[in-house]
Amino acid sequence: MTGAEPPLISLDELHAYVDGWLDPARRQQVLAYLKTQPDLARRVAAYREQREHLRGAFADVSAQPIPPELNLQRLVEARLLRRSAPWWRLAACVLLSLGLGGMAGWYLATAPSFDRNAQAMSLLRQQAMASHAVYTSDARHPIEIAAGDRAQLAQWLSNRLHRDVAPPDLSGLGYRLLGGRLLATERGGTAALFVYQDASGTRLSLVLRPMAPELRAGREDIAHGPVNACAWIANGMGYAVVAATTDAAIDQVADLISDAGPPHG
Repeated sequence: MTGAEPPLISLDELHAYVDGWLDPARRQQVLAYLKTQPDLARRVAAYREQREHLRGAFADVSAQPIPPELNLQRLVEARLLRRSAPWWRLAACVLLSLGLGGMAGWYLATAPSFDRNAQAMSLLRQQAMASHAVYTSDARHPIEIAAGDRAQLAQWLSNRLHRDVAPPDLSGLGYRLLGGRLLATERGGTAALFVYQDASGTRLSLVLRPMAPELRAGREDIAHGPVNACAWIANGMGYAVVAATTDAAIDQVADLISDAGPPHG
């Protein structure tokens, strides 16, 4: 009599295991399965390490207080100062007494679109710089799937990002694709990271992060010490190119990616 067949574990369940979202029974099944699959267990451990790195990278941002200019009570008070009619003051008091949730919805619904663009760009910049610092400095494991499995890499990331994604060909600029990996966003979404290397050993990273289709942002240069970057949002995708090289070299890569069009359908 043969033993029980191993449980079928999907990639989504592995990520849910890393994030602590599985129920206790299923978690034990996944844990038992990983004990029999050392290669897969190492990949899951890498997912967990990535998650902790991202948490550390964004810890300072999440711990910061809400800027005073976005404090809802201050917004209401400023509105009251602009409207002197007694009925408006009374209505505002009623709204506050019922809770600020409804007012927050009103504010977000009427906030100008450029605020959303700016917020999206800020998150894209932070993720790109943090991911570059964490992964390109790893001499042995900067990526999860190597360039030799390019088709598998593209298919895997396309499935996880829910759109067609492929690493751009940067060989004309002297950059050889090493491979790529999946990234987690701060809201539990997914993004892709592709890592390249030139003849001198300088590594360049490209983050592709899905965005809402209405978001738009022109190319923006970023610098942090010797590291330069360029980020932009177009066609429902955020792009960020990062490397310890010159602005001109970064711009060449960004031009090539932009000219090639969106790497998704």
